[in-house]
Amino acid sequence: MTDTAMPSRPSGADATVFAILLAVSFSHFVNDVMQSLLSSLYPMLKTDYQLDFWQIGLLTMTFQVTASMLQPLIGMYADKKPLPYSLPVGMGSTLVGLLMLAFAHSYTMLLVGAAFIGFGSAIFHPESSRVARMASGGRYGLAQSLFQVGGNFGSAIGPLLAALIVVPQGQTGIAWFALGAIVGIIVLTRVSGWYSRHLIATARPASSTLFPPLPRRTVMVALVVLALLVTTKNIYTASLSSFYTFYVIERFGVSVQESQYLLFLFLGAAALGTFLGGPIGDRFGAKTVIWFSILGVLPFTLMLPYADLFWTKVLTVVIGLILASAFSAIVVFAQELVPGRVGLIAGIFFGFAFGVGGISAAVLGVVADSHGIAFVYKICSYLPLLGLLTIFLPNMKAARAGAA
Repeated sequence: MTDTAMPSRPSGADATVFAILLAVSFSHFVNDVMQSLLSSLYPMLKTDYQLDFWQIGLLTMTFQVTASMLQPLIGMYADKKPLPYSLPVGMGSTLVGLLMLAFAHSYTMLLVGAAFIGFGSAIFHPESSRVARMASGGRYGLAQSLFQVGGNFGSAIGPLLAALIVVPQGQTGIAWFALGAIVGIIVLTRVSGWYSRHLIATARPASSTLFPPLPRRTVMVALVVLALLVTTKNIYTASLSSFYTFYVIERFGVSVQESQYLLFLFLGAAALGTFLGGPIGDRFGAKTVIWFSILGVLPFTLMLPYADLFWTKVLTVVIGLILASAFSAIVVFAQELVPGRVGLIAGIFFGFAFGVGGISAAVLGVVADSHGIAFVYKICSYLPLLGLLTIFLPNMKAARAGAA
């Protein structure tokens, strides 16, 4: 399935389109609530299983690298042969992983459960991102933001739910979240039906793309730059999502439960930033959002390692708000660079994001074991400098005019 096989404005009523956008956003919320439980439980699992930081990092890497390896392959295959009913299958895989985490009695079982959650992500993200674009009505930034904000809000509320439900009940409390997964499977089954009908209704021979293709060298340079920017964003995000609870516990002496609330503040701000980034990108251009998001966060990341508890809370909220606004813009920018490869681009960038986050979590875990958590945030604070690479991204309007 390519962009050229889809009209820029879906033929259904706006209410139907927004119903689908909200459905995939809700499903993304459910999916990422379950995924965020893994990192939310790290302090408890570290104590119960007597884990080192490198083992914590390996759990994250197992989940995220599993997802990253499969997502591009699934996206590439689905560009040629869409897989509408793969969506509830992906949610089912995540459900299996969740139950394995709830009833695991060994570190190996935790790793297997994390891998099943990774499989679920690999199946879910490329096709649900495609559905969001199909239902966008041409407002691709808004659609990606609505889709993404569900996931970000799920990641944000996951630690809060873990603090309220899982921490008091212990590891088996994770099983309660199976109910949400079942609801997600039902919703995605309905979405898959709309997706399948939409494919039939819009089926027609492929035609030329709306805009002439850009020069190959321009596209390749831009994709490399976008990949480096995603790397910057996700290494820093991994440092907070995987180790922020340990950082505030070690440095400020807060309780485990309070550390979960502080993580919720960061992830909640990231959810808001994701939602705002798409509409702003539709209005001012994706490149503008990327400039602001990656490079604009630099002053705040540089201040964070030296802040007291109050300013740590403030700075992490600001960092989450600004940094998260980039991802939807990056995905939309990349999809415009390579028309007709919605699934492949979504798979690469969602998968690449997971992979970078997982590998960096493992590496940062080793650094934390040898030099301390505070040192991790000092070295990561300089990462947004790579936002200067945005200067190498093409002006899409001017580039298309030149190609024409």
